[in-house]
Amino acid sequence: MVLGFRAFQGKHTKRIISHALIFIALLICWESASNFGLLDEYLYPKPSGIFHSFWVIYVKNASIWHHLWVTIGLVLLGFVGGSIAGVSLGSLVGFNPTMRRFLQPYIIVIEATPRIAVAPLLIAALGFGIQSKVAIIILVCFFAPFINTLSGVINVGNDKLELFKSLGATKRQILVKLVFPEALPTIMAGERLAMTAALSGALVAEFIQRDQGLGSLILLYSRNLNMSSAFACIFTLTVLGFFIFKGMEILDRRIAFWTYEAGRIQRSNKKARKTLNLLEVGHG
Repeated sequence: MVLGFRAFQGKHTKRIISHALIFIALLICWESASNFGLLDEYLYPKPSGIFHSFWVIYVKNASIWHHLWVTIGLVLLGFVGGSIAGVSLGSLVGFNPTMRRFLQPYIIVIEATPRIAVAPLLIAALGFGIQSKVAIIILVCFFAPFINTLSGVINVGNDKLELFKSLGATKRQILVKLVFPEALPTIMAGERLAMTAALSGALVAEFIQRDQGLGSLILLYSRNLNMSSAFACIFTLTVLGFFIFKGMEILDRRIAFWTYEAGRIQRSNKKARKTLNLLEVGHG
């Protein structure tokens, strides 16, 4: 096991080094192309200028921090709201065939409507401010959890469902003991999509309102032709999106652990250690 872990570490380290070397090579090519006049510096600033802008906006002026926290706060609020609405309604519709037949056409129509087109209507209804921003993000985040929850609930095996009913299980017991565990991997896949979409929704809301957040900051720098700082903000969003995706991936492996081999092995080893400890206590 130790040798296997060390081999995995070695492969992981080699992969990181390979990606780092590729990234450095791309930066060198970009810098060289700018120095030789192959790229317009007003549109594609040098990497050295972008790194200097990172220093300015993060350390020297520290102008980005407030906007960064605003964007992260909006993403979390919208994601939680969209997830609660999507999972709740998806479960309700999945359990009720009559409601499913009634709501399905409307859901398809709403899903086919671009969410960006609805954003001005939400702002007109709720006004400028955090309420309309969060509403836009909730709307963007809603459909992935809803569709995945609905799909997970509907696709529960009929043989298992009939077994629970034959044993006299209540609807609540069927939901908690059968449907939810069976649908959880599908639900978590929807949650991962929703969390990624939440960042896009926050940017759309900030582009429209232009008061605070990374989206408004990008527009401000672009309007002033400060493209180095605009690229620094874009790369900040790239890093933020990467950590959001990886965080949801880790959360998925923690919650729906039985869908991953490593999670099953870890949980099996944990139970074995617990049993062993109980046996040692009993013998003691």
